[in-house]
Amino acid sequence: MFKNLNLAALGISGRQSEVIELTLSHGFKGLDLDLVEFGHQVQASGLPHARRLIDSARLRIGSIRLSLDWDCDTAAFDAQLEKLAGEIQLAQQIGCTRAITDIDPGSDNKPYHENFELHRRRYGKLAELLGRQGLKLGLGFLAPLGLRNDRPYQFIHTADAFLLLLKSISSPNVGVALDLWHWHLGGGTTDQIRSLAAGKIVTVGLADADPETTAENADRAVRRLPGTTGVIDSAEVLSLLAAGKYDGPVTALPSPAVFDGQSRERIAKQTAESLDNVWKAAGLQQARAGMVSRV
Repeated sequence: MFKNLNLAALGISGRQSEVIELTLSHGFKGLDLDLVEFGHQVQASGLPHARRLIDSARLRIGSIRLSLDWDCDTAAFDAQLEKLAGEIQLAQQIGCTRAITDIDPGSDNKPYHENFELHRRRYGKLAELLGRQGLKLGLGFLAPLGLRNDRPYQFIHTADAFLLLLKSISSPNVGVALDLWHWHLGGGTTDQIRSLAAGKIVTVGLADADPETTAENADRAVRRLPGTTGVIDSAEVLSLLAAGKYDGPVTALPSPAVFDGQSRERIAKQTAESLDNVWKAAGLQQARAGMVSRV
């Protein structure tokens, strides 16, 4: 596994050259890419020019995030997939092998079981499209009550329900976009992570929680840097992942609020240090080199 940087999640941005400089300066070996923005660069200057800095820095693309409207009719959904095909092909051309998306925890017009079957079918379609280009699909769920309490119909927001949906999808390239903050608030356990088959974890996002944070009040809570409070044991999960030969990105995903008023340089530095500390606590070494081995 390797240290991965997602600047957008940290609330900062910059030109591609600035992003890559931050990534390299603080020991990250990969970064998440905004494929829409990158596609605009390709249209303006061509693929070789748009990717030259990423190639020269020898950075890996951690993942791309897919944004789809799931609560639409079949024709509209298929039209979205057709439009998405070009973006997925572009992702493959730059060496990206992982795409992620979150499950909407509520619906305006579909009861739970109807929505479950809809998502099962449509994730299968999306996985097939991604699989043609050699990409995995990572699914994540959203635990906070505030993201669903005003919806007529509740949907998946716990680890148990999420794992049931995952089991129902037969596509071999579908797995988990493991966000430990949502996993913790949704009642997920380390044993459930351990039970996942090899290769079923697509990406890993780390954040810590305050002791008083629950799914009921999480919409007002702050995601802390991993290792800050110890409520979520990121080190234990990293150790487990290393034992299972997980080879994907590990991304710190705190709330931008924890960096209020700080510079981009300071934000990247703190984020890198938090990952290094968790790596060491897990009994791993060579985090800065992007390698993982037991101490």
